[in-house]
Amino acid sequence: MNWTELADKVVSGYYVSKTEAKHILQIPDEDILALVNGAYRIRKHFYGKKVKLNLIVNAKSGLCPENCGYCSQSINSKAVIEKYPLISKQTIVEGAKEAKKNKIGTYCIVLSGRKPTNKEVDTVISAVEEIKRDVDSIKICACMGLVNEEQAVRLKESGVDRFNHNINTSAKHHSNITTTHDYDERIQTIEAVKNSGMSPCSGVICGMGETEDDIVEMAFALKELDADSIPVNFLHPIKGTKLEALDELNPLKCLKILALFRFVNPTKEIRISGGREYNLKSLQNLGLFIANSIFVGDYLTTRGQAGEEDYQLIRDLGFEIEENAFETESQQFMTGEPV
Repeated sequence: MNWTELADKVVSGYYVSKTEAKHILQIPDEDILALVNGAYRIRKHFYGKKVKLNLIVNAKSGLCPENCGYCSQSINSKAVIEKYPLISKQTIVEGAKEAKKNKIGTYCIVLSGRKPTNKEVDTVISAVEEIKRDVDSIKICACMGLVNEEQAVRLKESGVDRFNHNINTSAKHHSNITTTHDYDERIQTIEAVKNSGMSPCSGVICGMGETEDDIVEMAFALKELDADSIPVNFLHPIKGTKLEALDELNPLKCLKILALFRFVNPTKEIRISGGREYNLKSLQNLGLFIANSIFVGDYLTTRGQAGEEDYQLIRDLGFEIEENAFETESQQFMTGEPV
């Protein structure tokens, strides 16, 4: 397949088929540069040289009743991690101020657990209201588990711009990863987010024993959900978790997965997320020719690389940091032009 020709068709409005998407995962490794070049043509058209930076604050750690096999915070996990209840409002606010100093466009407030209590929602809302008053133009993404429509509306009204709730895997593979909630509950949360007016963020974790067909289904499920931002996580096996022995990924496979998500969801923010450093290794630079967004710093319970390494990577590629991501997205989708 000629990936440049396919990319040009996608830019012109063509929708790739599931067969074409699966073929991306099956190309010979020696064709990877042609695939990356095709994906970059799409990325460049819609996002130019811009890179969106995101930072996580792990606002509540551990103490989770869910049994997700990948997660160190799961009730069944034996991983040695910090466990603590929701941090103070002021700690959340100070984190946002520090993030802004470091050119972070989106500050992600993440809480472990099945769903937030109303008291936790109140604390996050109070923190967000102060951030919006005191920190110029930074965007807020909340990730708080299963929220209902009332909670989603309150978060939106407080100033939360985006809400993350990942589908994580395909509907078919979901019960192999967790049994304490089902796939439909995740979809319902994403729909509640959309109904509230918040921007929906939903992504996946690859390398959890899924098939190629599962990966294709994930990409098309997110297309159907119309998620604005798609974090693509690569499993970082954590000792003490159910999936600690899985080792299915390599840098070239990760690039193929990223390219699949770019071809299927060409106008959307594709973010290289957890497991980036562990799985892409020295090919992180090629990943940014496909994706237009990354997390900077640490993740939830795993370490990221030093922030300066990420900034240097962006400079070396000749890319630019985009600080006001949401305004630019709105401009892009209204004009159809690269930003």
